[in-house]
Amino acid sequence: MLANSASVRILIKGGKVVNDDCTHEADVYIENGIIQQVGRELMIPGGAKVIDATGKLVIPGGIDTSTHFHQTFMNATCVDDFYHGTKAALVGGTTMIIGHVLPDKETSLVDAYEKCRSLADPKVCCDYALHVGITWWAPKVKAEMETLVREKGVNSFQMFMTYKDLYMLRDSELYQVLHACKDIGAIARVHAENGELVAEGAKEALDLGITGPEGIEISRPEELEAEATHRVITIANRTHCPIYLVNVSSISAGDVIAAAKMQGKVVLAETTTAHATLTGLHYYHQDWSHAAAYVTVPPLRLDTNTSTYLMSLLAK
Repeated sequence: MLANSASVRILIKGGKVVNDDCTHEADVYIENGIIQQVGRELMIPGGAKVIDATGKLVIPGGIDTSTHFHQTFMNATCVDDFYHGTKAALVGGTTMIIGHVLPDKETSLVDAYEKCRSLADPKVCCDYALHVGITWWAPKVKAEMETLVREKGVNSFQMFMTYKDLYMLRDSELYQVLHACKDIGAIARVHAENGELVAEGAKEALDLGITGPEGIEISRPEELEAEATHRVITIANRTHCPIYLVNVSSISAGDVIAAAKMQGKVVLAETTTAHATLTGLHYYHQDWSHAAAYVTVPPLRLDTNTSTYLMSLLAK
């Protein structure tokens, strides 16, 4: 009786509920933070707080699967820590985020995970989880992957085919990591760009005196993304491991993904808000600070059809 009297009950009434498969008029009853009923003329306990949602959309809380709060990368630190980042997320209707743990080479995955947890736990304002990066490979890395899955609840690992000499894995290492992911039932997330050729492209751009934001687009053409996308799908197919491609940015890479799906390969992919709404034309803006604000990896693409194409592809 005491437990029931302490329950927090909310009835969202008269709104239009938006699900993944349909939109319909319905009421939503929530008890202690958990949705208990969705429908019309609900029979619910008394004492519920009623929220009038007439004329409004009722949408499930969003999950941002790729955040970088309190993260340092190439001498730059994300301006948002876990408190400010998750607080902003909630304001926008995102009720869960997934961050990244990126261990330095030759360091412990478990130690890096625990350090990130110690930073996040006291500050987060919403639910969160962590992808753990596989930035180097050795038998003990596989053992720690198993520990993270079995004992810490981690279910996804992030790999990079770019960032040479920092996070990039060779094909043979990627092959072993995907095997390990399949064996332990973890999600294999991969950032696909040809890291060797990206590094060469960066050198060539610098030799030509190109040091501005446009260099990111010049040194990372979409064919390098498409090639790496095809390569990692091939590696994943050889290991029988489903693959999740992140930061898909180009029509060329999208075509590779679409072809793989048509062949029955288990390939999932995501893009970013930037790639889904913007173009690389900003890199050539006369105001340097404006152009620099649009730098992403992979870069935004010059083809103005890219955004529409990616949204159509990834919605299927």
